[in-house]
Amino acid sequence: MKQLFNRTISFFNVIESKIAFYPTVLAVFGFIFALVMTYLENLGISKYLVEHAPSLVVNNGDTAKTILSSFISGLISVVVFSFSMVMLLLSQASSNYSPRLLPGLISDKKHQIILGVYLFTILYCIFILFTIQPTGNKYQVPGFAVLIGIVSTVVSIYAFIYFIHNISQSIQISNILQNIFKTAKTRLDQLIEKEKENNRDFENTDGWYEYSSEKSGYLQNISYSNLIDICRKKETKFHILPVKGIFVLNGIPLFKSKKELDEDTVKQILFNFNFAREELVEDNYTLAFKQITEIILKAMSPGINDPGTAINGIDYLTELFALRMRKLDTNMISRDETVFIKMNTIDFADLLYNIMAAIRTYCKHDIILVQKLLMMLHYLKKQQAANDSYYESLDQESIYLLNDAEEAISNKKDIETAKRLASKLNLNFNYNANGTNQ
Repeated sequence: MKQLFNRTISFFNVIESKIAFYPTVLAVFGFIFALVMTYLENLGISKYLVEHAPSLVVNNGDTAKTILSSFISGLISVVVFSFSMVMLLLSQASSNYSPRLLPGLISDKKHQIILGVYLFTILYCIFILFTIQPTGNKYQVPGFAVLIGIVSTVVSIYAFIYFIHNISQSIQISNILQNIFKTAKTRLDQLIEKEKENNRDFENTDGWYEYSSEKSGYLQNISYSNLIDICRKKETKFHILPVKGIFVLNGIPLFKSKKELDEDTVKQILFNFNFAREELVEDNYTLAFKQITEIILKAMSPGINDPGTAINGIDYLTELFALRMRKLDTNMISRDETVFIKMNTIDFADLLYNIMAAIRTYCKHDIILVQKLLMMLHYLKKQQAANDSYYESLDQESIYLLNDAEEAISNKKDIETAKRLASKLNLNFNYNANGTNQ
């Protein structure tokens, strides 16, 4: 039962990021609300309003039909325009910044809810329009239901105004970078806080029994609670091998167990690993580093050539790296003071190298960006680190950066400026491209 519940939660998390989720839900609510209002009309709610507040009730059938028909046609036009604006936003973000941003922009709940408000009002007005039936020479007018339709349309108009404002803000690169940073920071803060509670040693797993994945996809979520229950029942411990968020191929090693497990238990364990076909920053903070890096690379490409955006991206990377330095390279999952699960994470050295290697390729010729990167590394060396080896990685990347800059920049004054700034890192920068002393 617990496994089914976890699967349901995982499925909900996946479909919630789809652009059609909230519009569909609100459209269904619009249909249900129309049925509820029809039921209330049969109870005589409009008659009560005619007696006590006649100015609020539309009591003419032709007028009511004209109003509702106008609302429906107008809102359909608004939906088409709004959907076109969303597609334009996604197209511009993909071409100007990075295609990796699309899942995050599509999952923006504000846009989804606004589209849902439109569909709610349209379906509501359509079904209320059906209830206006002729009785002899007159129409049976659901006055109160029509009043609710008018209010819903007014709300939709204000939602459209907010939509225009929000979408104009969403396409600005500063807001995109800020949203990526906030999401990744929240995730890193959660991991660091959990790490304080579970910072214990874990035994060597070299001789443990190894089991492989039966599915392919991005390792998105893991039900640690169920896995700990299995560990207790089988008196074993697990070592999860792939880094969370990485693409896992069918047949590669997925986890190790201290004790050998039967086939049914292995299937039960695999059921607690959730795979997806897309990446989200909420589940994998390293994706934020990749997205910001790709924005920097796109900004420095010859077709765009926007160093200002690259500098902004480096600022956000600096803060994220400072946070990442406070985290160890492994996660321990415990319960009741006992560690049951060891989870691999991407090493800080590998993360820093992958990010810096990509940025150096496009930015090594620009002295302003070289100085900005050296300032970033200088700042990070002053930050608290969970492991002293992190500082060695920073020193090594500083050497690589200056070597690349010396090869790409011909102006001696620029090189001297970079070396003067790099000297604050207390390094001897007379190195060749392999990082060995000349």
